[in-house]
Amino acid sequence: MSKKNKVVVYTSGTFDMLHINHLSLLEYAKGLGDTLIVGVNTDELVSTYKTTCIVPFEERLALLRALKGPDIVIPQHSLNHADKVRKLNFDIFVVGDDWVDKYDYLEELGVTVFYFPYGMGASSTNIKEKVYKQYSKLIEKSDNHFPLSTET
Repeated sequence: MSKKNKVVVYTSGTFDMLHINHLSLLEYAKGLGDTLIVGVNTDELVSTYKTTCIVPFEERLALLRALKGPDIVIPQHSLNHADKVRKLNFDIFVVGDDWVDKYDYLEELGVTVFYFPYGMGASSTNIKEKVYKQYSKLIEKSDNHFPLSTET
């Protein structure tokens, strides 16, 4: 454990289009310790492994800072957390189960790793797809609002 027997928990993510599964993960992580540090992936980091974020980094950072759960919110520039273990001295790392096995190396550094069952339905990707489909339907409807008549 960290200094003064306080348990420090670290979690991280993109947190694009903040949704219920993000909140569930943060609540779970907060319940595991005394201090919750949240790393928010920078736009540059996100671009190395997924599509561009809808919500810019500075806004995602501000949204996480506005929540009551996180004690500290910091930028995250790398998916390798070995250096963060030394700098932040965290005891527990929490990440969604879509990353299973990717952070097992932290256990060799004395960190307990929890792969949180992320749940079905809500994800930034699913939200983006739903918005796109609904927008496409609106466009199609508006394009056909005044159909061109072949009879004049």
